[in-house]
Amino acid sequence: MAEAVELEAGGRTVRLSSPGKVFFPEHGYTKLDVARYYQAVAPGILRALRDRPTTLQRYPDGVTGEWFYQKRAPKGMPDWIPTAHITFPSGRSADEMCPTEEAAVLWAAQYGTLTFHPWPVRSDDVDHPDELRIDLDPQPGTDYDDAARAAHELRAVLAEFGGLTGWPKTSGGRGIHVFVPIEPRWTFTQVRRAAIAVGREMERRMPERVTIKWWKEERGERIFIDYNQTARDRTIASAYSVRPRPHAPVSAPLRWDEVGVAHPQDFDITTMPARFAELGDVHAGMDDQAYSLDALLELATKDEHDHGLADLPYPPEYPKMPGEPSRVQPSRAKKPRPQES
Repeated sequence: MAEAVELEAGGRTVRLSSPGKVFFPEHGYTKLDVARYYQAVAPGILRALRDRPTTLQRYPDGVTGEWFYQKRAPKGMPDWIPTAHITFPSGRSADEMCPTEEAAVLWAAQYGTLTFHPWPVRSDDVDHPDELRIDLDPQPGTDYDDAARAAHELRAVLAEFGGLTGWPKTSGGRGIHVFVPIEPRWTFTQVRRAAIAVGREMERRMPERVTIKWWKEERGERIFIDYNQTARDRTIASAYSVRPRPHAPVSAPLRWDEVGVAHPQDFDITTMPARFAELGDVHAGMDDQAYSLDALLELATKDEHDHGLADLPYPPEYPKMPGEPSRVQPSRAKKPRPQES
């Protein structure tokens, strides 16, 4: 295996050991190939990560080996990479790395990081998200094209309720993520409530194609809007992150006119650098305007008061939340005993 190499980024030198280690056996892509990819898209992924507490999804031996999430800043992390103190739903807390320069991405790649999972907050205010993130997740029997159709309707919903602009990207798999920059005025609970309102409005408009049902047995062949991705400590892969699949796909930012035209298989660590060199970061203007959630929260109030629609279940590892319904899936719920005549 080749000796270590040194990579330059933003005036810093990052040492990459074992550069020839194969991370993607199907195509022979190495650790150095992954690092070179991140060098090529560095301004884009830094835009997505800058000042955000970030969980690292690490594959030290490549996609066929063991992997883990690194939430706490690892020992020995350079002192030029800052951290932010975040609190988990359990009440425990940790210091997570907050990339502020391109070299931090390469440093993480040195330790086998493929995917970066940034929180929707900045380090100066870790309790108030500055992004509303909508995850369009295809269920069995549906595919990316179904997610694309839902995404275009989602675009209309966002525009109607508050004049919001969403920024779409491929998940790197079959799904689509749409991020909306928002003013950091609302708690995680309030942002999640807005996401639920979006999901319910989408259900009304596309009842045969979209669902917000938490239990898989109720979703059917529809696109699931995963509202719980807006809960505290739930994160979504960043734009430009490499995804741990055999062909080394990446989560690709898109223009709206590309949604449904471009497909996830178009974007991997070999094709994205050329696209980036030609177009730059197509989400570069994402932080130019932050939007209000007032209209979506008004919609949530209307759903609750006029239609009797209450809160929805949280993920199983979360503490029970006020007003939350039962977390027992419908098929296992106790049926009411029939009354005696």
